[in-house]
Amino acid sequence: MLVIGLDGMEPSRAEALMAAGRLPNLSKLAKRGGYVRLGTSIPPQSPVAWSDFITGADAGEHGVFDFIHRKLPDPTALYFSTSEIKPGATPWQLGSYLVPKPWSAPENVLLRHGVPFWDYLDARGIPVQMYRLPANFPPSPSRHDNVRAISGMGTPDLLASQGTYQYFSRDTDVPYGGEVKGGGRKMRIRFKGDVQTAELLGPPNPFVKDQPNTKLDIRIFPDVKHDVAKLQWTNESLAGDETRDVVLNVGEWSDWQPVAFKTVPWIQPGGTRAIVQFYLKQVHPRIRLYVSPINFDPRHPAMQISEPAEFAAEVASEMGPYATLGFAESFKALSHRVLSDDEYRVQAYAVLSEHERMLDYALRHYRGGLLFFYFSSSDLMAHMFWWQGQSKHPVRSPADAEKFDAVISEVYEKLDAALGRAVEAIGENATVLVLSDHGFNNWGRQVNLNNWLRDEGYLVPKDANAPWSGILENVDWTRSRAYAIGLNGIYLNVRGREKDGCVTPGAEREALLREISEKLLTLRDPESDRNVVKTVYRADAVYHGPRAAEGPDLIVGYDSGFRISGDSGIGLFEKAVVQDNRDAWSADHCIAAELVPGVLFSNRPILRATPSLIDLAPTILGEYAIPVPPQMRGGSVFKAAELARTN
Repeated sequence: MLVIGLDGMEPSRAEALMAAGRLPNLSKLAKRGGYVRLGTSIPPQSPVAWSDFITGADAGEHGVFDFIHRKLPDPTALYFSTSEIKPGATPWQLGSYLVPKPWSAPENVLLRHGVPFWDYLDARGIPVQMYRLPANFPPSPSRHDNVRAISGMGTPDLLASQGTYQYFSRDTDVPYGGEVKGGGRKMRIRFKGDVQTAELLGPPNPFVKDQPNTKLDIRIFPDVKHDVAKLQWTNESLAGDETRDVVLNVGEWSDWQPVAFKTVPWIQPGGTRAIVQFYLKQVHPRIRLYVSPINFDPRHPAMQISEPAEFAAEVASEMGPYATLGFAESFKALSHRVLSDDEYRVQAYAVLSEHERMLDYALRHYRGGLLFFYFSSSDLMAHMFWWQGQSKHPVRSPADAEKFDAVISEVYEKLDAALGRAVEAIGENATVLVLSDHGFNNWGRQVNLNNWLRDEGYLVPKDANAPWSGILENVDWTRSRAYAIGLNGIYLNVRGREKDGCVTPGAEREALLREISEKLLTLRDPESDRNVVKTVYRADAVYHGPRAAEGPDLIVGYDSGFRISGDSGIGLFEKAVVQDNRDAWSADHCIAAELVPGVLFSNRPILRATPSLIDLAPTILGEYAIPVPPQMRGGSVFKAAELARTN
């Protein structure tokens, strides 16, 4: 069985391209078997959607409700929803050194709950290979040794972030102390002696008191005449120091380069090893150098990124080093205008090319059972380049908006070609499923939900005269009845659940849920007089299972063209309730689920009338004659709805 995940493939564009003959392999699948629009998750966020796919159940079962959760009883304790690092035992202190206790090291914990579908295949001895599956970091263990998996979305970089680039220049607008913005660092190139040096910031040194960040000097030798520069650095290695260098032309990306951050040699010989890519933007009149987020080196990863642990290195031994960061595309650098549109396009296409090479590896090593492969390009290039219709683009001229939107269609064509190669390699007898977790939509106007809650009197300040930037400060929780966290969620401040809850469960809670829902449905954009919100979902109506009560009380489904602002998603305020989105991230899908369905193709007839993501795990189990467990709420897409298992 072959399952291909094309994150964010939009049905309307796929259908138009098929009609134009530009997606021959998807068209062949649709003709031979079937094609339907696929129902997505509530809300249609990737970690939620892929967790629905993995468990065959909604967030009430798997507990992933958003990218961002709050840790009760404190509504201001925010965390990334799918994984966390639990500290180990307090280390021994020897002077200024910290020596870890070997029996209690820090532990990465997967926060997605529920039973993944592959556990049932694993128990039956069915081989499973999964490449870059989202919401599976750290990879869940294979209890019967039949699963081989590399983690995808959710895998951090070496700085424990979801991707932090570093940009070095001698531009006067970059202060000597540097400038930090979510997802990136701008730093001054300094002279050390007569050599220009970029000081690459590495992870904290866990073996030294106060755990200062490690650093690695990248020495830069420019040749202005030829628009070229040599980069040189010294890695600590088990065999001693090793000097490495790479020569780049202006406008050229390096291959993946090994870097090592020195810690304490007698505790960690060779330091912490990783990989980066360099991009030389400019040599004259001043150097500008971009360094990718610091990825784990799959040949010796600092954290487990595959199951079994050695699988990542096995893949790298054949195809070379590859990106391990869940978000491999450098979209933050485009949002910050560190990379131009064309520079991002080149980088993102390189990511797609690398994923195609990994698919080739997967197909060469396929020996039966289930093969799952995930492509991110249809999502992360769409976020930055998608724009449909004649409305004003947030950052581009009409001509450029059209030019870069066309890139998405090119990406679909490349994915179609990769699919054709995969179907040919896996053979005629295999069952094939191709799916996307959601579709796409323009994002021209951003909504500041916490502003609205404040203005409507649901969020109350301690001091009305004091500065108030968001819910992380100056909130009188004894009088505040609701707050927003994440991209779609509203939480009530419930007595007995939140530490200073003031909303009584029962009739008061019910009345407040109705009141907020009704008001949101009447919220209009002052610029266009359009409705901002299409649907407000009650969590207790759309979630089922033991974790349903852990999520938001209401899920806001924005109308087409709207989405929550990034700052509001982490509890901050903006200037107005509705305002322009002025980011290169100009398209999204975190809106009403009915507006952004995904796609489902198969080489077998699709008989279920309105399939959704939760039907795919039961479909996979059904292909191996494995009974559908009771917590899975869907049924096989290859059976008519009246014959499919329902709960």
